[in-house]
Amino acid sequence: MIFIYAMYNMLHNCINVTTFDGYVLRIDCGKAEEALKTTPCYECALNALAIDNPLEYATLYLEGTSISLLSKSSKICYNE
Repeated sequence: MIFIYAMYNMLHNCINVTTFDGYVLRIDCGKAEEALKTTPCYECALNALAIDNPLEYATLYLEGTSISLLSKSSKICYNE
């Protein structure tokens, strides 16, 4: 499957992916993340990935790669 475009839809908390074949896929972020045990900082990283780079989020989910394998170099969470 070749992707063309992915966009985060904040009204439905999902990612809409358009493929080369003309299909539109909708990935529900809540259902994709419901089995994960997360901390508030990790949820922040997942939200940032879905919003800023929805194609990477969709690729991780559709390839069966666990979303929990996010980049450890993410500097999204700040402890104050």
